[in-house]
Amino acid sequence: MSTHEPPADRDGSPAPTGADSLSRSAVVSGVGSGVASGAAAESPERGRERAGDRDSEPAGDRTGDRTGDRAGDSVGDPVADPVGDPDEAEGPEQEDQKSGRPGHSRSRDLLLLVGICLAALLLVNAFVARPFSVPSGSMEDTLRPGDRLIANQLAYAFGGHPQRGDIVVFDGTGSFLRESAKPTGFWDGARSLARDLGLAPAGDTLYVKRVIGVGGDRVTSTGPGAPITVNGVPVDETSYLSPGDDPSSVAFDVVVPTGELWVMGDHRSASRDSRDHLGEPGGGFVPEEKVIGRADWVVYPFSRWTGLDRPAAFAVTAGTGGHGDQR
Repeated sequence: MSTHEPPADRDGSPAPTGADSLSRSAVVSGVGSGVASGAAAESPERGRERAGDRDSEPAGDRTGDRTGDRAGDSVGDPVADPVGDPDEAEGPEQEDQKSGRPGHSRSRDLLLLVGICLAALLLVNAFVARPFSVPSGSMEDTLRPGDRLIANQLAYAFGGHPQRGDIVVFDGTGSFLRESAKPTGFWDGARSLARDLGLAPAGDTLYVKRVIGVGGDRVTSTGPGAPITVNGVPVDETSYLSPGDDPSSVAFDVVVPTGELWVMGDHRSASRDSRDHLGEPGGGFVPEEKVIGRADWVVYPFSRWTGLDRPAAFAVTAGTGGHGDQR
């Protein structure tokens, strides 16, 4: 008996050789080792059959299966929107529309704010602090032509009175200027209101001078080279008089009526003030009610920015009479 005869398989058929031998052996061993090993050892013919089945499926089915698989894998997870959040993509106009506001509401708010600021400025200008431009050199060197000053309109608003040494802005109508005989019309009133609000030029009826005497004071001068006296007390004015000027080149002796003021410029040789109106109906005196405010600051030019304090020279007149001693 020949010993080289190939062994028989269990069913009596000759044992396969080559690749078939490996395939059959894998199948047999797969039965013993479980499903996982059998799947790993599929025959090439079975693999080709499955590949053919996939090739015969429509492309849409395969795409759907893959999409379904991915969707199934991500069940329960939030899906990102590639377009983005619609609320985030909305601009200011869409937000205004959603909130019920028109698109031009911001411009309207800005205009309202500007209007409020202008109204506040007009009120301050009319009742609190008012700017003026110095028209002449009658107050040099304290004030120069073109200086912009601020008149404090509250300085005498609550029962106060101008004091000796104050620089005041006043309306000279009726004292330095004659009252107009022409009746006041609508446009005259409108122009006056515009001047009070600072919307129109102040005109040529406003003056800025220094108060020398108040109601009840006796103010005198004996002429060039002599000091001015208030209630018999000489006043040293060298701290503010224009260099080279005498206190007065004109002799006078007046008693200031109650409620009125005697005013003079610091540049005495170039100032038309109370001295120049002695023979006129008002006698050169300025009613306190015509005073617009006390000049407290020079604000322009910026190089001349300064406060206008009451000079100490008038401290010697304290207690000598006049309403200035009642405060």
